Amino acid sequence: MKNNLIKNMSIAFIVVLGWTSVTIAEEVVTSHSVAADTIKLIDIAGKQRMLSQRIAKDYLYAGNKVASAKANTQLEMSLVELLKAHKVLAESINDPDIKNLLAFVEMSTEDFSATSKEAFTIDNAQLVIDLSESMLEGSQYVVDSLKETVKIQESKIVGQAGKQRMLAQRIAKYYIAYQSGIKDKNTVDQMKEAVKNFSESHEVLLKNSANTPEINRKLNEIDRLWKIVYKFYLNIEKGGLPLIVFNTTDTITKKMNSITGLYVELYK
Repeated sequence: MKNNLIKNMSIAFIVVLGWTSVTIAEEVVTSHSVAADTIKLIDIAGKQRMLSQRIAKDYLYAGNKVASAKANTQLEMSLVELLKAHKVLAESINDPDIKNLLAFVEMSTEDFSATSKEAFTIDNAQLVIDLSESMLEGSQYVVDSLKETVKIQESKIVGQAGKQRMLAQRIAKYYIAYQSGIKDKNTVDQMKEAVKNFSESHEVLLKNSANTPEINRKLNEIDRLWKIVYKFYLNIEKGGLPLIVFNTTDTITKKMNSITGLYVELYK
């Protein structure tokens, strides 16, 4: 809708002001197109954050023989998706600083992929977690850098909605890490911080004035679920609910992925 509006405005400028306005009109359309393309790239880079956490989570779940069939299938699919998305980013971004960071992420991806296919051990589990943190940091840098290139509120909302996908998988990753025997303070702290960040961002998204009825409906579906399950997540030290955590965080991730896609479409 916004694309059509911009184009119609451009045509009006040409008719009213004459040929000299063609360049101005084209610049308006081009600028809008660049912003729309950048928002799509923010979504892709944002999804890489989620994949970094989901791959580690799936490795840990499969290693603990909890939802192992689903975890193994999801792990393989996530690795393929991670590599495919990375290729799109590498081919679409020309900024030298971002490209340099993407080169680092590519090396980390290779290590991540190799380690996640090895037999489960506590040492490998810790290595996978560490690699997932490096990849998360790199992907977040790409998202933040892309947002800086367009400097519009819409990119912030897309980035924030997309981050919710990652936080849901991060919660499951640290929950199962604790159950795997990685019971240090950092595991508990990271879990609680992820729950806190999700809650805060969820409230921001609920109050976003640009939300369509469909976006609000989907956010309210998550709201009803979140108000119940976040308490399970915070009981990480008590444990005992790994399957519920796996399924509910996957549900939230899937719903947030749909919502993020709706935001991308909204801001075209």
